[in-house]
Amino acid sequence: MKTNTLLKTGVLALSLLASSVMAAVSQQEADKLGTTLTPLGAQKEGNADDSIQAWDGGLKSGAAPVDANGFLGDPFAGEKPLFTITAANAEQHKDKLTPGQLAMFKRYADSYKIPVYQSHRTASMPQAVYDAVKKGAVSTELTDGGNGLANFTDTRYIPFPLPKNGVEVYWNHTNRYRGGNTIRQAAQAAPQTNGSHTIVEYEDELSYPQLMDGIDPSQAENLLYLYKQRITAPSRLAGNVILVHETIDQVKEPRLAWVYNAGQRRVRRAPQIAYDGPGSGSDGMRTADNTDLMNGAPDRYDWKLVGKKELYIPYNNYRLASPKLKYDEIIKPGHINQDLARYELHRVWHVVATLKSGERHIYAKRDMYFDEDTWQLAEVDHYDGRGQLWRVGEGYAMNDYQHQTPMNTMIGIYDLIAGRYNVLGMVNESKKATQYGGQTKMNDYTPAALRNAGIR
Repeated sequence: MKTNTLLKTGVLALSLLASSVMAAVSQQEADKLGTTLTPLGAQKEGNADDSIQAWDGGLKSGAAPVDANGFLGDPFAGEKPLFTITAANAEQHKDKLTPGQLAMFKRYADSYKIPVYQSHRTASMPQAVYDAVKKGAVSTELTDGGNGLANFTDTRYIPFPLPKNGVEVYWNHTNRYRGGNTIRQAAQAAPQTNGSHTIVEYEDELSYPQLMDGIDPSQAENLLYLYKQRITAPSRLAGNVILVHETIDQVKEPRLAWVYNAGQRRVRRAPQIAYDGPGSGSDGMRTADNTDLMNGAPDRYDWKLVGKKELYIPYNNYRLASPKLKYDEIIKPGHINQDLARYELHRVWHVVATLKSGERHIYAKRDMYFDEDTWQLAEVDHYDGRGQLWRVGEGYAMNDYQHQTPMNTMIGIYDLIAGRYNVLGMVNESKKATQYGGQTKMNDYTPAALRNAGIR
């Protein structure tokens, strides 16, 4: 009996250990990266009928002319759609469409369309990122039941290029390469059902602890990035500032956030900038964790990896990012101007996040599709507590070939019930394109610095 008890105790201890730390992949598996697989873990080869091509390294610098303000030219400007999916023929293509896309055809039968173009696997990143991903693949581990990462701070990018479960795919999205420190002038809008809207302009900054001056190494250990957003228009909102210290394990150390209200001239803690708190400037059309389609802690959901499939997703949207476009040309009733969007056939990782019993979030389920070449979220279907499809999220992706970084030219969150949406990240009327590589200081990302940042 004593021996049996010891055996049971040992099994329990091993079970608890397995749930707290999940092992990384072997060196033999990691050696597939950059050989039989792309450096980020995607399939190198195309598909059977060549509608998806083999990856050949992605776009290189100089793929198209770049203007004096840094706005990228369209390498595929001369291409025409292969075909266009409408409400009339959507059923013929449903095997390569998400439930959310099919719902958009039903909700906006007269206006919603998906123009499908030739697929181009344009994703490219610096060799240093590829090297870091391969190094991290054999060392990075999930901790705290999937809520944190161990042995990650030396590599920092895409911790699980050979994912074994759904939460690892999500961690790749949140830790994907974004070009380092960035400064961007952008805009968002939440149109009414008739298309009328107010443009909210803002400047945001994203900085990484490994690329900053004056940060204590111990402070950076559980810090993913620092983010600051300052609203510049309209005048009633101008000067309001948000500051976020994004932690890696947000159960161990929750996201830290502050707001500076220009009217009150006060800095306050802002715990609502997380999970299903309202998204800044969105008029209630998205949640705080809808920024980047999904961001933040994974702890409220159970994550299921369904597998890979081929989908028509927004891709290579250089035209939609053009400074020749005005925001009024993009924003239309119900959804953006789909004539300006570009969709291509790509392979995606399908992951379903279901709200855990006892947890709270307005989204009871998130059906998520991640681009295999970049790990960037492309499509997300959001379901409410009754199991009803509620909101559809799309990321209009392109590759910044000058800086070798995938990005979204904008993101749309479409509310099927309200008939409204939020589109954010537009840069068409900005004075400059996104700026990369600036050296930043920790002192610029403190609550004390917010008041100066908010001066109108």
